[in-house]
Amino acid sequence: MSMFKRMRDITLATLNDKLEESQDPVRIIDQFLVETRQEIGEVQRLHDQCAHHSKQLRQQVDHAASMREKREEQAMLALKAEEESIAKLALQEKMLYEEKERQYLELWEQSQDTLRELGEQLNVLRNEYQTVYNKRQYYYARMETLRLQQRLNSRSGGYGSDVPKMFDRLDDQMSSIEYETYSLRDIRKLGQEASRQIGEVGSLLEQEMARLKDKLKRNEGKE
Repeated sequence: MSMFKRMRDITLATLNDKLEESQDPVRIIDQFLVETRQEIGEVQRLHDQCAHHSKQLRQQVDHAASMREKREEQAMLALKAEEESIAKLALQEKMLYEEKERQYLELWEQSQDTLRELGEQLNVLRNEYQTVYNKRQYYYARMETLRLQQRLNSRSGGYGSDVPKMFDRLDDQMSSIEYETYSLRDIRKLGQEASRQIGEVGSLLEQEMARLKDKLKRNEGKE
């Protein structure tokens, strides 16, 4: 396993820890997705640059190989023409192109290794991004379900068992009002009855007083 893969595993482990501790996993996942997109972009740009460089190296290898073959053919022609000095010059250049071909071929192979490594990194990052994105959809659905349930719970708090209690309080209030109203009515009735009785007593008293005065006058007349 490459160092890159081990580092990415540590990152995912850290993500799992943060998800377990967070009250809002969607926010943590979104942050991870943003950072992963940025990293994918950086690796993609590096991959493109490496691919371009590898292409140039391959051109150098092919050119050196072509010139090597050409100088070897020229050396053979010079030997056939018994031009040994020219043949030696052609062979010297052929050896130079052989060395150049070897050097550039080694660089090209290294660039191919780098391209493969970058390709693996891109595949890992893209797979991780897709996996975590799919998890985001799941956690988002769970969070939305939870929020809707919380809203339902908050609305349900005013219904059900509180209805009888509400009417119990209303009955108490009505009973209190009725008691005060009827008590005041009874007091007024008592006042009116007392006034009527006092009025009747006063009338009888006046009648009795008039009778006694009349009796007194009659007695005085007899004397």
